Amino acid sequence: MLHFIFLVTRDDLDTRTGEYQYIQLLSEFYKKWIHDTFSKDIEVQCDQMLVQKQSILRRIDTATLLEDHRKRGQETFHFYLCNFRPLWTDCTCEGYHAENFGMIYWQKPKNQNDISFMAQKNCTAVSHELSHEFLRQKKFKKHAELVHDVWSKHIFGDLPFVQYGKNFEPTTKDPYFMTIDTTDMKVIV
Repeated sequence: MLHFIFLVTRDDLDTRTGEYQYIQLLSEFYKKWIHDTFSKDIEVQCDQMLVQKQSILRRIDTATLLEDHRKRGQETFHFYLCNFRPLWTDCTCEGYHAENFGMIYWQKPKNQNDISFMAQKNCTAVSHELSHEFLRQKKFKKHAELVHDVWSKHIFGDLPFVQYGKNFEPTTKDPYFMTIDTTDMKVIV
């Protein structure tokens, strides 16, 4: 089971429905992407987690989410789409992963229906962290180096992200989803 959890403040709940609708579709997209990329069939779930507005005295951090993950059940892969950056990460995509646990800083688009922004900024980061976890599950020892090497080619080189349409099929125009290029990873799995 892969459970996507969108963190949102109570004050923002009504103004972020477009993002949550995108996340619901994103979860179904990743069910297919994981099957096609890593040959693993999974069930997906998606919901929202109401959090307090962040302040210096009341901060949610990675440790808080790890505790939430333990309480929900560590056999489920919980993936948090957060309204804050992790305090520590070795990933340049502002994400963090551990066994059956993933999180990214979900960047809020200026326009809640800006699919292009969410695909390019958020969907790509999700694929980065998912790649770490599914390569780890396949017991590939150098998964971090491989994922980070490909990511660097995307960010600093000329390797384009892989684009998919709303129908979850590859496309060359109007992408609805974008992922890390897994060409080198498919050899491993």
